[in-house]
Amino acid sequence: MLTVAALYHFTRFDDPAALRQGILDVATANDIRGSLLLAREGINGTVAGSRAGIDALLAHIRALPGCADLDWKESPASDMPFGRMKVRLKREIVTMGQPDVDPRAQVGHYCSPEEWNDLIQQPDVAIIDTRNDYEVQIGTFQGAIDPGTKSFREFPAWWEENKHRFHNKRIAMFCTGGIRCEKSTNFLLGQGVDDVFHLKGGILKYLEDMPRENSLWDGECFVFDERVSVGHGLVEGPHSLCRACRRPLAPEDLKRPEYELGVSCHRCIDEIPEDRRARFRERQRQVELAEQRGQKHVGAVLKD
Repeated sequence: MLTVAALYHFTRFDDPAALRQGILDVATANDIRGSLLLAREGINGTVAGSRAGIDALLAHIRALPGCADLDWKESPASDMPFGRMKVRLKREIVTMGQPDVDPRAQVGHYCSPEEWNDLIQQPDVAIIDTRNDYEVQIGTFQGAIDPGTKSFREFPAWWEENKHRFHNKRIAMFCTGGIRCEKSTNFLLGQGVDDVFHLKGGILKYLEDMPRENSLWDGECFVFDERVSVGHGLVEGPHSLCRACRRPLAPEDLKRPEYELGVSCHRCIDEIPEDRRARFRERQRQVELAEQRGQKHVGAVLKD
């Protein structure tokens, strides 16, 4: 069994490029795979490997400037959920496109899973899911508002158009692991919203700690690796991935006539022109040939 570690930390890196190779070297030496983003505002990503390997990489990251109190969430995986290790340099570790947003200055009130259950059942609380629309489709909290955004960058514009709906409401926000809410709660505080809350550790921490019988979560949680989704106890869910549009598919979706392995699904068949689908068919053919040879084709790896 492998260990998957999801992490993020907001801190000031004066020269993130100087940190990249050291992280990559430790990961490579310990056969760790996954994706990490480095920016001046901190580090974010998900990695997987052996227990000893993950411990070695986390020790290295905690030794980086300002990362001594790094927090992370772990879950098991029966197979390696990543094809290779990548450490990328970015402008932001989670892209919101709001230069004045700084989670190091102020964020909303953190809620434990138990506090969250009580909060979101109050009549004066509006619950907002800050994730992308395709993530929300396979699971969310009871009564949550789906902004219908295709990327986190769209959230500020959505708020500007919809803020009138939340007059005299307390705002409770959540996301997969907590990082988007660090920015979205800081953003709302900057917009003059006084009572802003967010789920500490995100959905992953909630599903890990909250017994199913007490849970207010419906469905599965999308994750950005080959597991595709997890449920209560962070057990791998039933979803697979459309290799054309990267959206999650339930088992029944694979039986629909629009689904073609590696080529299309019911959500994207009208979005992707036939010439691209032809390229996807060739890619799928190469994947199957590689599998017959006992190899793993790079095209089979989830774009994370």
